[in-house]
Amino acid sequence: MRQQKESRRFGARAAVLLLGLTAAAVVVPASPASAAVPGLVRVTTTSATNSNDFHTTTATCPAGKVLTGTGYELNGATGEAVVDDLRPNGGPAVAPTAVTVTAYEADAYAGSWSVTAYAICANPVAGLVRVSATSVNNSNDFRSITAACPAGKVLTGTGYELNGVTGEAVVDDFRPNGGAAAAPTSVNVGAYEADVTGLNWDATAFAICANPLPGLVRISALSASNSADFRGITATCPAGKVLTGAGYEVDGATGEAVVDDFRPNGGAATAPTSDTVGAYEEDAFAGNWFATSYAVCATA
Repeated sequence: MRQQKESRRFGARAAVLLLGLTAAAVVVPASPASAAVPGLVRVTTTSATNSNDFHTTTATCPAGKVLTGTGYELNGATGEAVVDDLRPNGGPAVAPTAVTVTAYEADAYAGSWSVTAYAICANPVAGLVRVSATSVNNSNDFRSITAACPAGKVLTGTGYELNGVTGEAVVDDFRPNGGAAAAPTSVNVGAYEADVTGLNWDATAFAICANPLPGLVRISALSASNSADFRGITATCPAGKVLTGAGYEVDGATGEAVVDDFRPNGGAATAPTSDTVGAYEEDAFAGNWFATSYAVCATA
């Protein structure tokens, strides 16, 4: 909190005494806490709405801003489409500035639908880069791969890409590490085949990483566990923090549930502070399952 200096008037004698004081007696106002990610906003773009099998769209940060996190939303498909790619641009020495979302129908679907991409953007962040790691490529039912930030950096946001399955696999785990008192430094992507396929495929995890940020933590929230068709859960940053990125996890469904919504709040002039995860069963599933929403949060 900024300290306020009280203004006083001094007489001539007092002024002479004041000039004789040492520098150690001078009171200096405390500096306010610095925002970890100044200029934070959420940018949105949506694909065409139709009954095509494939939809894609790219959300790009405003000029002068960089991408700290990602999100998406499937509109109108309610479990009948899956996001195959949530791909930030950038690289190991280049700050990301945009995210591309690609989605396929999981089964033939006659209805019209679309996909929305969300980009969480901020003024330039020191040391911001995008790193990636790719799993083995084969026809196994399950993939797991972790992208870890370079030494000395922390995780602000996440992304993934499924290669070779075009709607036949779903991301079950999209989990940043860290905790309520620990900054995340990596993201794990776990994916299952939604239906049996003989295709060879692999998964790529993307980590958006930066130099350490004030107050960075990972918050989580769990939905109810039951056999209902839909789950919705929101993870909210603690007071005084803002959302730089997010993740999710589906437990108990092993490829039978699709995360339809991975939606940060906020807007073009408003910093996001929470992330909502919504998941549907892709096929009828009798077992109990639940969803977890993860929020990566830093000092506002």
